[in-house]
Amino acid sequence: MKIAISGKGGVGKTTLASLLSRIFAEAGYSVLAIDADPNPSLAATLGISNPDDITPISEMSALIEERTGAKPGKSGGIFKLNPKVDDLPEKYALKYNGIRLMVMGRIKQGGTGCYCPENALLKALVTHLLLGRDEVVIMDMEAGVEHLGRATAKAVDKLIVVVEPGRRSVETARRIKKLAEEIGLHNIAAVGSKVRSQSEREFLTSSLPDFEFLGFIPYDQAIVDADLADRPLFEASPRVVDEVRNIYKALLATAQA
Repeated sequence: MKIAISGKGGVGKTTLASLLSRIFAEAGYSVLAIDADPNPSLAATLGISNPDDITPISEMSALIEERTGAKPGKSGGIFKLNPKVDDLPEKYALKYNGIRLMVMGRIKQGGTGCYCPENALLKALVTHLLLGRDEVVIMDMEAGVEHLGRATAKAVDKLIVVVEPGRRSVETARRIKKLAEEIGLHNIAAVGSKVRSQSEREFLTSSLPDFEFLGFIPYDQAIVDADLADRPLFEASPRVVDEVRNIYKALLATAQA
């Protein structure tokens, strides 16, 4: 199963990615967690010590030059558009609690050298992870679908848009859905996050009537406190973990349908 998770910054998408990774791993699946957010924090939420010591793939200059034939930071020029990447998960994934984690780093946008060796390596790696790996891949992305293209979008079993009760979060969810559908990704669902009441749950469902909701994660200060203290979120809130287990079951059900 290949799962991509997106949403406005701060809504709890990394929390969902880390908890789903733990739950899939506990169930016996081989799990590869991918931090594709420009501000990576998946390592910390998983409970990995010294997460700041992890070097994102996009910042591994020697590796980028070795695989693409060009020094990073240069747009244009000649470099390999399809570099060898199939060995990178084994070489650079960090193993923790039955999960292997890779931190991708930032994809450069148009106007800032988007045709560059770093992007070629990252895009080739994402393609391999989604098309060439026989395992559960959970990708924590920024508020968009920048790491996905038309070819890789078809391999995503579910794009989960995490949304909290609020107009800006709802608008971001609508924008992500539109961008995803433009590249052919139609397996889209939502997860409500930081939900405090039935009225907030109804606000989300009424504001996003064309979304399938897999579940609603309750607000719990224990999750906030654990995040601030760099403690594993899996041990912080049993009721949040229970709801994510329900989301895990819903994902399995949709995959088997």
